Amino acid sequence: MSFVPTIVEMTDMFSRAAAPAFFLGAVAAFISLLTARLGTVVARARLLNAIPEGSEKAHMRDDVPRLKTRARLLRNGILLSLGSGLCAGLLLGVVFATGFFGLRYSYGAGILFIVATLLLCGAIVRFAQDVIMDLHEFDYLE
Repeated sequence: MSFVPTIVEMTDMFSRAAAPAFFLGAVAAFISLLTARLGTVVARARLLNAIPEGSEKAHMRDDVPRLKTRARLLRNGILLSLGSGLCAGLLLGVVFATGFFGLRYSYGAGILFIVATLLLCGAIVRFAQDVIMDLHEFDYLE
């Protein structure tokens, strides 16, 4: 057995790695979306905290606890997505390592994919909770 994979073996490795690579790209895009939303929520909270107490818009500061909850949900979603991306990256490494060393089976690949998918589903649930909380009567006051 040679340590240098043949062209056929390399082609097989790349074809098996396509799904985890696309999954990893989707997770990265989702993390980008969550990060952008978190930035918007934090900016809104800072804006509301800057309203002076005696101002006629001081009642808008009542929205800050809701924004803190949204920020927590988004942070949890980002952490879950990062865990999903880590599992997808490990899966990609396992696929290439087993192909490179000529192993017939990728032990643990199925479990890594299931864990990555479940973590991403958890992140999507957190995102859905944020979307539900997104629209509120205070958002339309100026």
